Amino acid sequence: MKKKKTLSLIGTGVFTVLGLIYIAPILIVLMNSFKKKVYINKEPFTLPIEKTWNGMENYLTAIDKYDLLSSVGWTVFITVGSVLVILVCTSMCAWYITRVKTRFTKALYLLCVFSMVVPFQMVMFTLSLVADRTGLNTPWGIIIIYLGFGAGLAVFMFCGFVKSIPLEIEEAAMIDGCTPLRTFFNVVLPIMKPTYISVGILETMWIWNDFLLPYLVLDLNKYKTISIAIQYMKGSYGRVDMGAIMAALILAVIPVIIFYLACQKHIIKGVAAGAVKG
Repeated sequence: MKKKKTLSLIGTGVFTVLGLIYIAPILIVLMNSFKKKVYINKEPFTLPIEKTWNGMENYLTAIDKYDLLSSVGWTVFITVGSVLVILVCTSMCAWYITRVKTRFTKALYLLCVFSMVVPFQMVMFTLSLVADRTGLNTPWGIIIIYLGFGAGLAVFMFCGFVKSIPLEIEEAAMIDGCTPLRTFFNVVLPIMKPTYISVGILETMWIWNDFLLPYLVLDLNKYKTISIAIQYMKGSYGRVDMGAIMAALILAVIPVIIFYLACQKHIIKGVAAGAVKG
């Protein structure tokens, strides 16, 4: 009994230390976001005091001078639009693949799964060229590109969950006169809620934090996501406004942390439902 308690205490201590290690970088950035620029490099690991305190000046500089609110707006639009399109399209695709057993659906499923193992670096230059020539270098066009890159994991998870849904429920709905679309939206979709939440969380965190794809695809003279805007805070000749960058990093990180903490309990449940059942 004592041995179990000792092991439990050791495990708790290890997880506490690991948690502090993971949180430490965020806390350091938060502290430095309230310091004057001079002291960020000189005293990066000390708490702000009266001499180093800069108040909200760094945040106001990031918002006013670097137009951060515009970048946040485009990031929200791209993230919300992409996640909604991915959820609706991939869940319908997964339902079709699972219920209609043909060579085409098997090949489609294999292509979706295969897309998860293809490195982005293999296609990024071709993708950038195609996006420019087809007019996909806008916040509206990049949603289609995110659908292509996010479909693999989403279809895989949705297919696993659809297999666990009794076919008799859908047959009963069709006997009552429901069309296939109505059956999906009124019967299947509500049952798939756990996987919807899990896929939504994973895709949201990926798209919100993504830097490379928007950087390669978007017309940066007109549109910048928050990740790109932070990169552009680095001036010419190596000059860097560290205060504004620290403030911008906090503004970029806080929404996704709040979103993750609010929804984290659904991730394991949805992943297990989508990948294990069936």
